[in-house]
Amino acid sequence: MTVDQYLAWAVEQPGRYELRDGRVIAMSPETVGHIDRKTAIHAALRNAVRAKALSCFAVGDGATVRIDDTTAYEPDALVYCGEKLPPKAIEVPSPVIVVEVLSASTRSIDLSVKLADYFRLPSVMHYLIVDPERRRIVHHARGSDDVIATRIVTDGVIGLDPPGLELAFADIYAD
Repeated sequence: MTVDQYLAWAVEQPGRYELRDGRVIAMSPETVGHIDRKTAIHAALRNAVRAKALSCFAVGDGATVRIDDTTAYEPDALVYCGEKLPPKAIEVPSPVIVVEVLSASTRSIDLSVKLADYFRLPSVMHYLIVDPERRRIVHHARGSDDVIATRIVTDGVIGLDPPGLELAFADIYAD
């Protein structure tokens, strides 16, 4: 199945799915901890964009990111910059920041396959992997010469430049 075929199919389906190498993958139900972290990271991104008055937009779970003709993911949150997408858009073509919150069913994919896939997109500058059980965020950032720098954050502030945002770790793990 192509991403275009998948998107036409998916909008008519109950539940949540992703497309990986042309195969539809059903997404498992989420735990409350997963939902809490997902909500917190989206709110933190939205607030950071507003604080800097950037022409960027934070989107919560549900938007599709096309990797290639046969792969499309639904990250838990993302930020894109530029012109605001229309309300009926289901695909974000050029995310700058992509976030996945780990879950038991997707942990290995989020840490490996999606890491490599998201950075195939030239627009992606940051990939954040949020662990809902252990208070840590793995921050992968695109550097020069296609070097991906990785740091494990357990406190303080995460700088996301570009686009010029700062996320307080405490806002994501406020409870």
